[in-house]
Amino acid sequence: MSVRLNPFVVSPAAMQPWIELGKTAQTNGLEPLLRELVMTRASQINGCAFCIHHHIADARKHGETEDRLHLLSAWRESGLYSDRERAALGWTEALTLVSETHAPDASYEELRLHFSEEESVEVTLLIAQVNAWNRIKIGLGAIHPADERSSRADFEQ
Repeated sequence: MSVRLNPFVVSPAAMQPWIELGKTAQTNGLEPLLRELVMTRASQINGCAFCIHHHIADARKHGETEDRLHLLSAWRESGLYSDRERAALGWTEALTLVSETHAPDASYEELRLHFSEEESVEVTLLIAQVNAWNRIKIGLGAIHPADERSSRADFEQ
């Protein structure tokens, strides 16, 4: 993938509200590790290398384990995630794949067992926000740091 354009340079006024929304969604009352799991899982589904790289790095900073990060795409088959995390991950998948799932009642009911109404809104907005960022980053060709380092190394040789 190659960079198509940098929206922060091309249209900083349009990007500023997105930045502010991201700050709000990522500093709400939800636990930091839960937020990072949700954002990483949505980014995995969408195939956003930039966002996966970013959110895994942030999860590690918050103390997330390598085992849980490695098994995130198979969370249903792992006992490493709490019931609350499982509810959030199920809701993440339902909303990220909404054109296929139509956000089933069962996923919402599971969410409501483990999250207050306010938290349900917060996790829903977080999922919407990360999906929007995935589309911005993928659509405009953001390159994650490992690819950037590799490209520079190839050029410098």
